Amino acid sequence: MSRARSWLARRLLLGVAQTAAVVLLVFALTEALPGDAAVALAGDQPDPARIAAIRTAMDLDHPAHERLADWAGGLLHGDFGTSLVSGRPVASYLADGFGPTLLLAALTLLLLVPCGVGLGVFAARHAGRGADRLVSSVTLAVYAVPEFALGVLLVTVLALRLGWLPPTAVGYGTDLLAHPAALVLPVLVLLARPVCSLARLVRAGMIDALAAPYTAQARRYGIGGARIRYGHALPTAFAPAAQQLARTVDWLLCGVIVVEALFVIPGLGTVLMTAVAERDVPVVQGLAVVFGVVTVVLNLGADVVAHRLAPRAEVAA
Repeated sequence: MSRARSWLARRLLLGVAQTAAVVLLVFALTEALPGDAAVALAGDQPDPARIAAIRTAMDLDHPAHERLADWAGGLLHGDFGTSLVSGRPVASYLADGFGPTLLLAALTLLLLVPCGVGLGVFAARHAGRGADRLVSSVTLAVYAVPEFALGVLLVTVLALRLGWLPPTAVGYGTDLLAHPAALVLPVLVLLARPVCSLARLVRAGMIDALAAPYTAQARRYGIGGARIRYGHALPTAFAPAAQQLARTVDWLLCGVIVVEALFVIPGLGTVLMTAVAERDVPVVQGLAVVFGVVTVVLNLGADVVAHRLAPRAEVAA
């Protein structure tokens, strides 16, 4: 128990260090953007007085370390800064785009686990046979298709030619649950590649677990096949899959940006793209920090779950 607590304490400290590194990296990258942000924001015919006002608003006349300290201090108190374009708090942009992005990610994850695990277990039960080869071939082929290309293909076939689904979410606003048909294509695009990777990972883990000595011993004791598969082999196979799920959510943060742009969904990805186009640095920084911290937290949670499912992984760590 003490060893487990020591491992958890080290992992939490690492998470805190990673969060601090994310904040520092986001600030450094925005500082390294080419050109003068004040000049860019001032317009095509910049007025020196307006440039000076923008520089003051952005604290560009202060040293970088002072601006970093002020910004990081504000983050600790939930203050993400103020938009240079609209004057609104950055937190309001996060609140506006959070709902659609969370809905897309939640629906994707809700379908991902049963679909990915189910396909992986099915393929493992038929390892080396036709069903296994079919699942492996299809998942490999689908995984190779980029999200944007898959989205265009689905829109062309299912929306434009067959007319079964709306091609975009234009006109639906942020209340996408009231129009579930608008969610089908975006969720399919987000779900395609993660299901393939999770299924292949679960399949490989199940095959190894079913061939392990402890499952053979369980069979000798007369334990049924279903109990061996789902009570003994699946938890062991799912330990690395839990970490893959965390990486999948990392990928979702990037995939959502593409999908929201393709299907015109007003989520965080759309907010980020607009802020980048308008050179609205505080909004870009706020969104980048949110994405980075979510990644750190999800990986921390995945490590804890994997440790609980397979405690022996702690020794190797």
